[in-house]
Amino acid sequence: MNRPDERDETIDFGFDQVPRDEKVRRVGAVFDSVASRYDLMNDLMSLGIHRIWKRFTLQACAVHAGQQVLDVAGGSGDLALAFARSVGSDGRVILSDINAAMLEVGRDKLADRGAVGNVDYVQADAERLPFAAASFDCVTIAFGLRNVTDKQAALDSMARVLRPGGRLVVLEFSHPTVPLLKPLYDLYSFAVLPTLGKLVAGDADSYQYLAESIRMHPDQATLVGMLEAAGLERCEYFDLTGGIVAVHRGFKP
Repeated sequence: MNRPDERDETIDFGFDQVPRDEKVRRVGAVFDSVASRYDLMNDLMSLGIHRIWKRFTLQACAVHAGQQVLDVAGGSGDLALAFARSVGSDGRVILSDINAAMLEVGRDKLADRGAVGNVDYVQADAERLPFAAASFDCVTIAFGLRNVTDKQAALDSMARVLRPGGRLVVLEFSHPTVPLLKPLYDLYSFAVLPTLGKLVAGDADSYQYLAESIRMHPDQATLVGMLEAAGLERCEYFDLTGGIVAVHRGFKP
């Protein structure tokens, strides 16, 4: 599968086309802005349903005691907290994020919940993960892939650090598969989300970007092809809430 050419001058930032370096800066500014209200906004935007999506993701990961887990773009640490409890004292979880403000939110949450002995925190770019090949039994990225500049490079990087038999699990907003759901979802995304962002987080523009970035993200079948292009096998996806969200999974040969 073709990936963006490094020589390409622009790439999507929501519906806009911006220079590649500019997207990195703008995405960073979005998460600097929303970090302190990230969890609250997740609950409000999804009416709490994001917890069910994450629970399904954890089941797809099937992490158990003693394993090594990497949560990429781990944000406020919901998945990492659950992984820390699953792997136990003999395992290790790394919560990584490119954004320092989000990583700090995740570190504070896990410390408050008592997950201090088996979790490390690494500020890292998903496209260039600073870990040795074949280091992890499971790698996850939840609601982060659509913000990456070169999505295929990030998938390649995540696949590289997986051990043989390990699994990559991607939780991300996707494309609704129920016809009557799409117009309602569009209305909610472009009318309600920015207004909610302005009222709660004082930032309508970041949530306008959220709605736009979801529409620019590859659909379910395309993302399966990208996982396969990263060298993974038995790639599959599971639609949740009518395809508003999908969980993709692939295994390292």
